[in-house]
Amino acid sequence: MTQVYDVAIVGFGPSGAVAASLLGQAGLKTYVCDKTSTVYEKPRAIALDHEIMRVFQQIGVAEDVLPHMEPFTPSEYFGVDGQLIRRMTMVAPPYPLGYTPSNVFTQPPVERILRARAAALPSVTIELGAELLSLSQGDGLVTLKLRNSSGNEQTVRARYVIGCDGATSTVRAQAGIELDDLDFDEPWLVVDVLVNEQGLKKLPLTSVQYCEPERPCTMVIGPGNHRRWEISLKEGEDPVEVAKPENTWKLLSRWLTPEDGELWRQASYRFHALVAHDWRKGRVFLAGDAAHQQPPFMGQGMCQGIRDVANLSWKLAAVLKNEVAGKAADALLDSYGDERKRHVRDLTTRIKGAGAVICERDLGKARARDKRMLDECGGVVKDTPRQDVIPRLETGLLSSAMTTGRGTLFPQPRINAASGNAVLMDKTFGHGWRLVTDGKLASPDTPMTLVALGKALTEADGVTALWMQKHNCHAAIVRPDHYTFGTASTQAELDQLLANWRKAWPSAAHHNETETANSN
Repeated sequence: MTQVYDVAIVGFGPSGAVAASLLGQAGLKTYVCDKTSTVYEKPRAIALDHEIMRVFQQIGVAEDVLPHMEPFTPSEYFGVDGQLIRRMTMVAPPYPLGYTPSNVFTQPPVERILRARAAALPSVTIELGAELLSLSQGDGLVTLKLRNSSGNEQTVRARYVIGCDGATSTVRAQAGIELDDLDFDEPWLVVDVLVNEQGLKKLPLTSVQYCEPERPCTMVIGPGNHRRWEISLKEGEDPVEVAKPENTWKLLSRWLTPEDGELWRQASYRFHALVAHDWRKGRVFLAGDAAHQQPPFMGQGMCQGIRDVANLSWKLAAVLKNEVAGKAADALLDSYGDERKRHVRDLTTRIKGAGAVICERDLGKARARDKRMLDECGGVVKDTPRQDVIPRLETGLLSSAMTTGRGTLFPQPRINAASGNAVLMDKTFGHGWRLVTDGKLASPDTPMTLVALGKALTEADGVTALWMQKHNCHAAIVRPDHYTFGTASTQAELDQLLANWRKAWPSAAHHNETETANSN
């Protein structure tokens, strides 16, 4: 008899590996397969932000990946005549989530760490070299037909399936899900170089966006001696030809010669802006590149995929553990696509806006762009934190009260411990629903974890106090994925917020009804 898994994940890249760990940590029987047998040994993603590091902390790998990461340098945008027109930086310390907000990293070793973590969980089964042939739904299950590394066909059955199988997703095709085109399609060459000491002396000390109509391009400072160029291709240029070493070096000649380093990877891409029309079909979900593709101008590709699975995993766990059931379970699972589709579309629109600045090909329009941007800042370019680009959640499992903190990422303060050390909040209070207060409101009776900051429980850096001051509140309900369900500034607002939560989170309402029945 075929074993039935709680969740089957197709694709064992970063998103699939994180999903497997999150589900495995929840004790769910999880199957994950990938048609390849090893990690791809060249870098594709290069940037990660602090939200993703918080997820890595949750699955227990944050300390392991740090040696493969460095802070992202500022990104400076230069206009037609070489003048500075924008500077992207990171928010100033103290860092709100407990980690450096913007990072560059080396993907292959980080991906191996993610895979190893998933493999260490007893409820996770991993099969490499297994290719999905087809899937079908029926009788409350999804049936996957696979071809394994021996060439034999096999069947896997699961209650739910997550397609993390990339831009050419078989899961997406089998589920009959279309992609919405957000109108961005350009050919680029991406080049990774391991630069030697001689070459490093020739290069800028910040990452650079060359907003030049003749050939827009980007240079990113990666970890160590890794440097990346993203170079736009002109009409008529053959993407296969430009990726040949001799032609790639010609394009790099503005900065380096072949004596200055070693080509690590060169690949031609069409940068797209695509978002899945549906993120769920029955018991099948999409995540990562299977659900969306965006231009790389803000380094959000891998971050987006991990946000997807962080959002979906706790909701699947709640349903599979019968914390919610029936129509409420369906509504909870539908909220995944509602939330992530809107968030991805909003962020992709902002990324396209950055791309429009970088990629203007008309000389007159580019000069007008430079003048407008400098006029807007009074001729003095100010630092713009990259985190300002990330939108909040606007729809889904959120309070009906439209406060400014609703849908934003809640900070992760360092909590002062009795030992004298400061410990990150999630390490002490976990990753479930949390009610966080600053001690100015009475703490109510609630089934959530209560984090009551004040005299007895204090934070080391004041990041929560700053956040609450910014959003004019004294309490916040925080979801398991660290997004803010809602906020309250008065006792009456807190009572209403809790009522909204009980209504929106059926297991809380059930818990409350059970307590009431038992007391009568």
